[in-house]
This record gives sequence, C-alpha cells and structure tokens, in this order.
Amino acid sequence: MTVTWTSLDAGVLRLPSGRLVRGRGLRDPLPSGSQPTYGVYLLGKEPPQVPWEARWLRWPDFRVPSSREDAKTVLGEAWNRSETDLVEIACAGGRGRTGTALACIAVLDGVPPSEAVAFVRRRYDAHAVETPWQRRYVRHFAD
Repeated sequence: MTVTWTSLDAGVLRLPSGRLVRGRGLRDPLPSGSQPTYGVYLLGKEPPQVPWEARWLRWPDFRVPSSREDAKTVLGEAWNRSETDLVEIACAGGRGRTGTALACIAVLDGVPPSEAVAFVRRRYDAHAVETPWQRRYVRHFAD
C-alpha cells in the first residue's frame, strides 16, 4: 500500500502536475498523518535531526538563499522526488522562505514565474512569500 498525502492535509500544495508537496513551519507541531520521506529545511543554521532523509539549504530569515546554485539543485531535487516521495519544505515559520521555495518548485512544475507567488498564496498560505526580494527571487528563479 502506497502512503500519500492529499491536498486536504495541512500545508499540502497540489502542483499543476498533480504532485503534492507539504510546506510547514518548524515551530509548529508535526502535522498528524504520514511523515515525510524527504525534507528540505530552509534555515540560517543547521536544522535539528529528523527521522527521514533531509537536506539543509542555508537561507537566512526574511532573505533569499545564500547560494542560488545550491537552491536550484536542492529545490530541483525536491521537485523530482515529489513524484514518488512525501516531500516536505519547511522553515521556522512556514511562510516566507517556505512560500518562496514552494513558488520556485511551482515554477519547475510549469507555473509561469510571474504567477507563481499568487499560485502559492491561493493554494498554500495567503501570506506566503513575505518580502519584495523573495518575490523578485521567484520571478527570476528560472533565469
């Protein structure tokens, strides 16, 4: 039996391709239901250990990733793995960095860069992608 999330589960974003990716804030309790099989953690310092496979992307609060190349690699891997894995994207609060990363993953899934922030705000969190430079980062992610 394959374990999966649904778009009704807390924080789960359905991409146009049908892939599901969960966003969340690490300050919040782990949502009930299935645990991720792969996580990407967007923090300025190394994240706590988790019992599933995980990657850390250095990303200071209210900023953009420290390395554009690392971000493209890690978020590309998250998008690829979302086809078969339960992928979680998380930062401390679950809005700014997480929303920005989800919008970048939406771009990889075919959402036009100019529409990706609005896509994530409609389907994940109305306050996602908190700063002007995060919005600009999403618009230029595919460049």
